[in-house]
Amino acid sequence: MVVIEEEEALVSELQNQLQKEDLNPQEKIRLLNDGLSNALNLASVQPHNDGLTRVKSRLYHSGILSQCALTLSLPPSRLRGSWSAAATLAHLTSSCCVGVEPGRRSEAFHQLLLPSVMDGLLSLASLLMSHAEHVSHFKKVMDSVGWLVSAHTHLTSQVLSSIHYEQIQMCEDASVCLLCMQLWIQICTVSRGFLPSLTDDSILLLLNEAVGQLAVMSDTAVGGASIKLILLMASQLGFRFRPLLMSFKGLDSLLLKDWRGRGFDQDIDQLIEVIQSEKDARKSQVSSERERAACLIQAAWRSYRTRRRVKSLNRAVSALQRRYRAQRRQQQQQKEAKQWEEELKYQVCLRRQRARREFHQKQRRLLQLLPPDQVQAYLQECERRAAVKIQSFWRGVRDRRHYHNTVRKALKERRMRQQAARTLQRAVRRFLEKRRMAKARPLDLLWIGQKGLTDSRRAELKQQVEEYITVHKSSRVSPEECASLHEEAQLLLQAELQKGAQQRREEQRVEALLAHTRTQLELLRDAPPLGAVTETMAQTFLTPAAALAARARNAHNARLQADRLPWWKTLGEARTFGSAHLQELEAELEAKLGGLYIGGSAVVRTQTEVEKVKLLPEERGAAT
Repeated sequence: MVVIEEEEALVSELQNQLQKEDLNPQEKIRLLNDGLSNALNLASVQPHNDGLTRVKSRLYHSGILSQCALTLSLPPSRLRGSWSAAATLAHLTSSCCVGVEPGRRSEAFHQLLLPSVMDGLLSLASLLMSHAEHVSHFKKVMDSVGWLVSAHTHLTSQVLSSIHYEQIQMCEDASVCLLCMQLWIQICTVSRGFLPSLTDDSILLLLNEAVGQLAVMSDTAVGGASIKLILLMASQLGFRFRPLLMSFKGLDSLLLKDWRGRGFDQDIDQLIEVIQSEKDARKSQVSSERERAACLIQAAWRSYRTRRRVKSLNRAVSALQRRYRAQRRQQQQQKEAKQWEEELKYQVCLRRQRARREFHQKQRRLLQLLPPDQVQAYLQECERRAAVKIQSFWRGVRDRRHYHNTVRKALKERRMRQQAARTLQRAVRRFLEKRRMAKARPLDLLWIGQKGLTDSRRAELKQQVEEYITVHKSSRVSPEECASLHEEAQLLLQAELQKGAQQRREEQRVEALLAHTRTQLELLRDAPPLGAVTETMAQTFLTPAAALAARARNAHNARLQADRLPWWKTLGEARTFGSAHLQELEAELEAKLGGLYIGGSAVVRTQTEVEKVKLLPEERGAAT
């Protein structure tokens, strides 16, 4: 009782001191720190744990915790210079909010006080984050946040969606990000029921924070803490966590590309294995859904087919009955035939046995009637007859087999000979047909002057044509126009026939010229060198035309004379034997030969060279 009175007196005194209006924020924080520390210390020395609960409940009902929440939410300008005291107040406030029994005011405690306290803690943490010298105070405040969240899990969504926590997340300092990750890891490790008690939205927000740290940060410690948190969530949530994890596409490639080889490859492999297992499960689920859809389609088709069959049931039943009766009748007939065959075999066997028995009895009676000295001879005779019969039977089988083989071989050879004869005859007929078609005269064109029509028949046909034209007059063309068109067609046909004959003659002439040209080219190609040329061989390259030969000889002699003149005498006559003059001579020769004088200049030069070697004496004198 004394302790309870002291606690009430301490709380009442603290409440009275806070009601003073002239307190500044620093004094108020110091007063709250001292009062809360004294109250908690007084309650902690009691042997039972209900003292702390009673003190915390008294602090809540007296409104001191609300004052703490308001103090923590003060703007930074009013808290400047008292960051250490503010961090201590945050720690004491979070400790007092854990283990409170609000009683009838439970709804106000969970929906008003706790959110305001959490908002004040996060606001203080965001202020301490921007000061590098207050890292320890920031860590103390974040520990207070973790302690409060682990005790009241419904505050998780508020923390993850808070503006102050988003500012903490956007901090580029690796130590701040590492503290945040370690905070959640510590909460999940200490309280095994923390993650299962969260909603899917809260779990998704927490997972989004971890994946965001992996995507943004490059610090090894932060990456390892994020992967550890994800694995911890996967181990505690099980199958509930995997669909949420699959909403982050490309996480496995991010782990392999950016975080492989950082010292925690085993955790990365484990996380990738979880992702791959969920992908395989989804694929199997999709395949099972497809199978289910296929089963539904097949069931619908079978039901439709069955209904269609039911509609035509009468015809199907009658056809089925007819088929069944026919099958049963066929089976009955087969059964009767089989029984008759078995009976016949049985009768044959009986008759054979009876005949064999009678034969042996008859043979035994005969042996009894014979004298003893003739029994052996009789048995030998029986064996001989049996051997002869067996041998005759075997020879017959062998001869028949040989005959069949011989006949089969002969037939095969005959078929082969016939096939070969047919092949040869077909080839010979084809050859003869081709030769006959090559020798056959082409068919004459069908025109008025065709052979085979007599004058009387031609006059008769002409009269019939005229009568038909007279009876069936054309509405567009007059008879005079038809006659003129007929005459014009006859003229065109005659001109075409003459043109075709002229073309054929021209083609024959061109072919003859080409053959002659090829012959001349072969002679030129096979000609021996000039040193080995004789007069007889040179005569083969001369043209048969006397005029051409004379003109070529004159040109040759003129060229020889020009070559022997002094150079100063040929200055004014260079045009006489120039290249232009030679080209003119060649063109004239080609015109006279009609295109046959191919390479005439080369022939002339060859003849000139031969004549230079074999020049006659009188020609040498004339040239001189």
